[in-house]
Order: sequence, then C-alpha cells, then structure tokens
Amino acid sequence: MPLDVTHKALITAERVEAFRQMGTRTGRMVAAWTDFFERFDKEKYGSEGAPLHDPCTIAYLLEPELFSGRHINVEIETESELTRGMTVADWWRVTDRPVNATFMGDLDAKGYFDLLSERIARL
Repeated sequence: MPLDVTHKALITAERVEAFRQMGTRTGRMVAAWTDFFERFDKEKYGSEGAPLHDPCTIAYLLEPELFSGRHINVEIETESELTRGMTVADWWRVTDRPVNATFMGDLDAKGYFDLLSERIARL
C-alpha cells in the first residue's frame, strides 16, 4: 500500500466534521485526532488534507474492491547510498524480475471514507 495511494485518502475539514457530527464519543474523538493531522499536513506540506495511511491497509482487508493494483515485482533497494531502503516497484513490468507482490495503484476515496465512517459509527 504505497504512499501514492494513501495520499488519495485525504482527511479534509469536511470529512473531519462528518466524524464530529456522528454525535458519539468515538466520532468526536476521531474528529479531534484527524482535525489535528489535517491542519498539520496542510500547514507543513501544503496538501489539501492529511492522508490516513494505516486505515487504508485495514480497509483493503475489509473491502479489497475499493482498491486497484497489479501483481508486479517489488524490491527494496539495499545498495545505493542515495536510495537505500527505497521500495522499487516495477509497475510497468520493464524488468524480467518475477512477480512477487500485489501493489496498489488507486483507491475509491469516497468508498473508503464511507467504510471508515460506517465502522467508526459502530463504536
């Protein structure tokens, strides 16, 4: 689940307010947490909101149809001084390396937040 995908699941002020409007203690708590991150990321990175990285993985496990990706070769760079630790995804399959991972490329952000909201509302 690369950052390119999780950054498509931005928590915006409107989405924070939706959590707050649930009228539950959990909804208010999630709103308080995400309100901080949304403001922080907007100020620090100039983005439209804050990505919710970890919940993307859980959402994939619950509703994989919200995500699209490919079976490709993925390696971790261990030699280069400049890119050590970098995830290298052969998205276009230009190498002869064997496929070894399912790598996400996109998500349905509305469906993702619908799922997240539905599950948080249960708590």
